[in-house]
Amino acid sequence: MKLSKRVLALAMSGLMSAALFAGCSDNSGSSDGGNAGAAGGDNASFSGTFKIGGIGPLTGDAASYGISTKQGAQVAVDEINAAGGVNGMKLELIFEDDECDEEKSVSAYNKLMDSGINALLGSVTSGCSIAVSEESKNDGILQITPSGSAMECTKYDNAFRICFTDPLQGELMAQYIKDQGLSKPAIIYDIASDYSKGIHDAFIAKAGEIGLTIAADESFTGGDVDFKTQLTKIKSTDADCIFMPMYYTEAAYISEQAVTVGVSLPYFGSDGWDGIIKQLNGNTANIEGATFLTPFVATSSNAQVKSFVSKYETAYGSTPDQFAADGYDGIYVMKAAIEYTGGDVSNEALIGAMTNISIDGLTGSMTFSASGEPNKSAMVAVIQNGEYVGK
Repeated sequence: MKLSKRVLALAMSGLMSAALFAGCSDNSGSSDGGNAGAAGGDNASFSGTFKIGGIGPLTGDAASYGISTKQGAQVAVDEINAAGGVNGMKLELIFEDDECDEEKSVSAYNKLMDSGINALLGSVTSGCSIAVSEESKNDGILQITPSGSAMECTKYDNAFRICFTDPLQGELMAQYIKDQGLSKPAIIYDIASDYSKGIHDAFIAKAGEIGLTIAADESFTGGDVDFKTQLTKIKSTDADCIFMPMYYTEAAYISEQAVTVGVSLPYFGSDGWDGIIKQLNGNTANIEGATFLTPFVATSSNAQVKSFVSKYETAYGSTPDQFAADGYDGIYVMKAAIEYTGGDVSNEALIGAMTNISIDGLTGSMTFSASGEPNKSAMVAVIQNGEYVGK
């Protein structure tokens, strides 16, 4: 049954593409976040639904990432549909929970393919995104991971990402720490996490190039909750800061236990820190001044960001984080790709459009390389008085 549904979905996608491509009307430009020039002549309006599959953790320890991504993406879908859709089509987001588990992510992908999706937003985490890419390359469908930062996430021609890569994060933070006048960072990282290890390795390499001395290099395994041993070792060194490339859950544990051990050093982190304020129930006394790499800060005065934050807070009663912004931008990237093709929603056309579009997103103005990487600038956020503040 699964195979017959997938074949039917692909056949219907081909029929829809043919119908869209048969007549032509120029539809250039976009609203509320994206812009792209349409290719070809006049396209006839087509009334249909462009189905976007989404995959991420909606339950479990990493649920914050998936929920934020889903909700941010839905804000974009609602905006686009309210403005008339894309080339006569309405967008529909179908989001599946993978619990941050690779096997469940692949199962979620197969379920979405059976439902006839036209493009994939996901997976949210690196390991799951890599696992799914092994399937999506065979189906030839456009896959855009909003936040999968491991290099392998974009190793196939159909795969692109919105966020920064792990190595780039490590390099940028090493340079940033040096620019702050610090020279002896200690490191704590998750040795079992591709995300954490990828950033760690790039940080170490960059540190050697620019003259930083690694005062301590401590590791743990995902799921650990006791970090006193690592912190005690760091306390015995002459470290002048701690770099922690990890997710917010472990970062919160470490910041609390550092107080009991007597470690008081500046913290620097990766984009996985987004969510730590909520994890600490707003009590940020132990991480005041902590700095982490991020593409989005909800307190920005940018008009586009303010509009998104207002809509998100109205819809969901909470402040959006960078994962919400990544999800939002991912939808607008797909919109731009559809507009560029003039409404041709075949896999080949959508994937081919990716290197020809540009959008002014919440996470920055971006274009895409053939290797699937976004070209955009980075920024950092500092935790001040219970808020993330962009620098």
